[in-house]
Amino acid sequence: MQLKHIAAAALALASVSAFAAGTTYNIESNHTYPSFEADHMGISTWRGKFTKTTGTIVLDRAAKTGNVDIIIDTNSLDFGHAKMSEHAKSADMFNVEKFPTATYKGKSVKFKGDTPVAVEGELTLLGVTKPVTLTINKFKCIQHPMFKREACGADASATFNRADFGLNYAVAMGFSPDVKLAIQVEALKAD
Repeated sequence: MQLKHIAAAALALASVSAFAAGTTYNIESNHTYPSFEADHMGISTWRGKFTKTTGTIVLDRAAKTGNVDIIIDTNSLDFGHAKMSEHAKSADMFNVEKFPTATYKGKSVKFKGDTPVAVEGELTLLGVTKPVTLTINKFKCIQHPMFKREACGADASATFNRADFGLNYAVAMGFSPDVKLAIQVEALKAD
């Protein structure tokens, strides 16, 4: 009898641990584009985006926890202006040859009620890692009509100082180092 109770307790603990691990969602690369706004000589704001992003998001909505693991292909940078995109990929700015990826590791997802509202994590850019908190402005999950599984989407934003990461191009000429980050993200529940 004792062995039966131990086995039942182990099974119960295993099911609680599996539940506590949360649900994993894979980033849908065709619907996820981190974009940013940066000052151009104080006279205009340039907007660029990265067109290749991969990663996972884990959410445990019952426990109100989660984490985020995002990889951005820096060579996919696109300003919509070929010459500007080419220059931004050079060693002057993103140095994509030496740093082909930027990453975001979200270690803590904050909830308001049942809805995630922020992610506290670390951005690694040009080999430098600094804390960056993402504000989740919008979040929703649905049963995806084409993929026939749950899909979640969000609109997230943050502001950071690019010089903190060593991206100093033109700061000495008066360009503001402040960057506004905006991320549209969609992710599909993993199989």
